[in-house]
Amino acid sequence: MKLGLLGIDPQIAWVLEAAHRSGDQLVVACDVAAASPHAQSEPDSLPRDSSWETLIDARSCDAILVGGDGWSDTRVEAVRKLVQAGRTLVLSQPLELSMLWAYELDMIRKDSGARLIPILPDRLHPFIARLRLIIEGALASRNGLPQSDRDSTIETILLERRMPERSRTAVLRQLAFDADLVRVLSGDPRKLSTLGGSAPETSWPTLAVGFDGPSHVPARWQIMHGDSQSAGLTLSLIGPTAAHRIQIPDGPRGDWLWSDATASVNAESVFFDRGDAILDVLRTCIEGNSHERMVGTLVRKTDIPPAGWDDASRAIELAETVPRSVARGRAIDLHQEEFTELGTFKGTMASLGCGIVLIALLLLVVATLVGGIAREVGWGAGERIAGVWPLVVLAVLGVFLSLQLLPLLVAKRPQTPPSPLPAPPRQRE
Repeated sequence: MKLGLLGIDPQIAWVLEAAHRSGDQLVVACDVAAASPHAQSEPDSLPRDSSWETLIDARSCDAILVGGDGWSDTRVEAVRKLVQAGRTLVLSQPLELSMLWAYELDMIRKDSGARLIPILPDRLHPFIARLRLIIEGALASRNGLPQSDRDSTIETILLERRMPERSRTAVLRQLAFDADLVRVLSGDPRKLSTLGGSAPETSWPTLAVGFDGPSHVPARWQIMHGDSQSAGLTLSLIGPTAAHRIQIPDGPRGDWLWSDATASVNAESVFFDRGDAILDVLRTCIEGNSHERMVGTLVRKTDIPPAGWDDASRAIELAETVPRSVARGRAIDLHQEEFTELGTFKGTMASLGCGIVLIALLLLVVATLVGGIAREVGWGAGERIAGVWPLVVLAVLGVFLSLQLLPLLVAKRPQTPPSPLPAPPRQRE
């Protein structure tokens, strides 16, 4: 494959290292600062192009890696234009902690057919598929369905994230990455609650976030202190009679350790390379001839499909909701909305309709007052002006109602497959 580069960061460096090992070619780099600590992943002879417009041409490269270091408005616009051009992008997660930006890209890609691959590789590890099977089995047992081990109930999903830097930005960015595992294991959360320090500004180093999902197995994500050696994620399924724990290291590659209960005697380890995992998704996305071929290849490997851009958008939305919960000190209900152009149009029309009604009421009061004063002072022009307000309101309402027909008048475009990366079905209220 021929790869292009737009910015760089640690996650993109993972993919670059895997690409170098596999013999894939990095042909052009844009907006990469020479002083970046991750720029050493590039060969010195790599042609650097200061203009990102080079990447719009599909002949320049097969896919574009988008990193977050030095994130700017220029790169925001570049990503938007590349998605509009229908390019294949591999995007660091999260590039921007903005739900509106993420869903804007989601709507653009549905029109352009662009393929967006977020760097969320952890769901593809076989241990995650094993945990989800355990949870599904426990739920089946709870619902009275046949189950070989009826004592294996799961009460809590606990994610303990150890980080050396626990600032507000670092914590939220890490949550936008880890929240994908919460969604894979317990479904899309319906409610989010937080627990931290006594004041919002002191909550981040010890932040705990609770998720209540459709599976009714609560999940809790908690920040803990960790140095450069102990940093990583501990993912546990906790029940009254059984416990399963996975030690997940930080960095591009390492051994994931599985242990049951509190004993590590029977621990099992499986090596995992995050860069290779994302590169496999990208390669299958580019080389696969059909959506079904890609789904079959990847699902057989882990039983969990790779993350799509809607999964990344939802994880960003969850992270963006946390500061509101911290500031208010209470749980936040999450609404599972489908962001589409038609939905945006309907929301805009609803808001505009409310505004027209309020303005019409204000106009009624003002016109009545002006008309009364005009009659008292014998001002004929004022009476005529005050008398036309019903016609003005009627004309505005007519135009507003006519706008409701726009979705019917605009020709419906054929649906373009938004991305060959399937996502788990969303739970809706």
